[in-house]
Amino acid sequence: MIIGNGFASGTIDLGGLQVCQISSFNKIWSALEGGPDNMGATLYEPSSIPDGFFMLGCYSQPNNRPLFGWILSGKPDINESFSSQRCMAKPTDYSLIWSSNSHKLKQDGGNCYIWLPTPPEGYKPVGYVVTNSPNKPSVEKIRCVQSKYTDKMEVDRWIWGLGKKKNTNNMHLYETRPKDRGVNKLSVSTGSFVVHYGDATADVSHVYCLKNTKNNLMAMPNASQVEALIHAYSPRIYFHPDEKYFPSSINWYFKNGALLYEKGKEAKPSPIQPDGSNLPQDYSNDDLYWLDLPTDDSAKERVKKGDLAHSCAYFHIKPMFGATFTDIPVWVYYPFNGPARAKVGIFNVSLRKIGEHVGDWEHLTLRVSNYNGELKSVYFSQHNAGQLIDASNIEFENGNKPVAYSSLHGHAFYSKPGLVLQGSGLIRMRNDASKDGLMMDTGESAMMFAAPHLGLVVVEPLWLNYSRKWGPKISYGITNKINKGRMVSPKVLKGAFEKFVRRLPNEVLGEEGPIGPKMKNSWGEDEKY
Repeated sequence: MIIGNGFASGTIDLGGLQVCQISSFNKIWSALEGGPDNMGATLYEPSSIPDGFFMLGCYSQPNNRPLFGWILSGKPDINESFSSQRCMAKPTDYSLIWSSNSHKLKQDGGNCYIWLPTPPEGYKPVGYVVTNSPNKPSVEKIRCVQSKYTDKMEVDRWIWGLGKKKNTNNMHLYETRPKDRGVNKLSVSTGSFVVHYGDATADVSHVYCLKNTKNNLMAMPNASQVEALIHAYSPRIYFHPDEKYFPSSINWYFKNGALLYEKGKEAKPSPIQPDGSNLPQDYSNDDLYWLDLPTDDSAKERVKKGDLAHSCAYFHIKPMFGATFTDIPVWVYYPFNGPARAKVGIFNVSLRKIGEHVGDWEHLTLRVSNYNGELKSVYFSQHNAGQLIDASNIEFENGNKPVAYSSLHGHAFYSKPGLVLQGSGLIRMRNDASKDGLMMDTGESAMMFAAPHLGLVVVEPLWLNYSRKWGPKISYGITNKINKGRMVSPKVLKGAFEKFVRRLPNEVLGEEGPIGPKMKNSWGEDEKY
C-alpha cells in the first residue's frame, strides 16, 4: 500500500464504489426567512458531475454564509467484481417527505418538494431529490447504494426549519455527519442534508452515510504531502495586547526548570530531562505524578510568561471519515494560564485565582479534503468545547493561512477579534481577543509530532506519552473564590455570582492541571462542537 498515491486525485475508492466531491450546484429553491440569522436557506442539486458518476443526493445550506459546500457522487468500479459493479441501483419509487406549497413562506423558485428515494432490496438512500414540481422525479435521477457501503449517520449543524428551532415538532433541515467518527472509524461523510422532525438527538434512520469497505489509507497524504499542507495552511495566531502568558516549546519549558512531582515525595521534585525521558510512560492517568513550575520565585515568574520567540506548534496528522479527510490538530503549549475576567452587569471584574493554572494545551484543527487537498474547515478549541467553522467564513492571510485569535489569559481560540461572553444571565465570562498584540506563525515553528499512518517516518517525542497532569491539582476552595468575588461585585448580583462560579469547569477554576494532547478524547475521535 502506497500512502499518498490517492491523495488529491479527485476520487476515492471505498472498495468497489468510487466517489468524488462535487462543489458546483444548480439552485432549486430558497426560503428567504427562518434558519440561522433568519436569513433562510437554499437547496441545490449537483452539477458538472463527471462522466460515469451518478447523483447520490442534493445539497442545502443556510443563506447566512457564502456558498461553500460539497456533495458526493458515485460510480461502480468496472474493474472490480460483478458484485461491486452492482454497488448502486436506481430507486423503485419516491416518497414525498416535505413540500412548501401548504406553508406561507417567503420563498424563491416556486414551491419546493423533497423526495426520498425508495431503494430496491439490499440498497439504501444516502440523499434526497429536490424539485419544483409535485410530479415524482424520474428514477434515473439518483442512485441508491448497496447496504454494505452504508452506515448510520446523525444530524449535525442546523440549516433551516419551520418556526423556532426549539419547537422540535416542526420540520427542520440539518447537515449530516457519520454517527461513528474517529481515526479508526470507516464511516464516510456524504455532504448531504437530512429532513428531520422531533428532537435533534433522536435517531435518523431514513438516509445514510457511506462506508469505506476497503479500509485503507491510500487517500491519506504521504510525508512530503503533509509538509506541503502544513506550509500551505499553517495558522497564524494573534494575541491580545495585554497578554502576559505566551506559548513556549516543550523543550524550552523542561530546560528552564519545570519539575516532576511524585505523590508522597513532594519535598524532592525531579528536574525534567529536555526530551522528557524521565517522565512516567505507563499510560496511567492517576494522581501519582504531576508537573509544576520552578520553585525559585524569579524563575517561576519568567517561565510563566513563556517564550514566544522560540515557541513551537505541534502538528498531529490523523484520518477522519473513513480516511476521506485529513484532520490536522495544531497544538500549542502555554506554561501558564492567567486569571479569568467576568462581565458582571455593567461592570468588568477580575476573578483573581479563578482561571489560573499551570500548563495549558490549546489547539486548532485543520480539516482537509483528501479528494482534492482543499482546506474545508477549521476547528477552534474554546475551553471544554469549540467551534467548527467553514473555510469560507474564516479570515486568511498570505493566501491560505487561517487566522486565529487567542483570548486574553484563557487562550481559547476564536475566528474573529472582539469580545465573546461565555455563559448566560447577568454574569458571564469574558473572552477578549484582538489583532493589536503579538503574532505566532505556526508554520515557522512547526513540528510534526504524531502521524501514525506514516509509520516510522514520524517519531513521537517521549513526553507525548506522559499521561498524568501537566499541572498540579490545587484546591483554592470554591467558597473562598465566591467570597472574594462577592467583595468586588454589586450586592444585588452576589447570588448570581455564586451560581456562576459553581457552574465553571474545574480547569477554569484552577482546580485541575490539564492532561496532554494524546490523552484527550479528540486525539482519536472527532472534535467536540
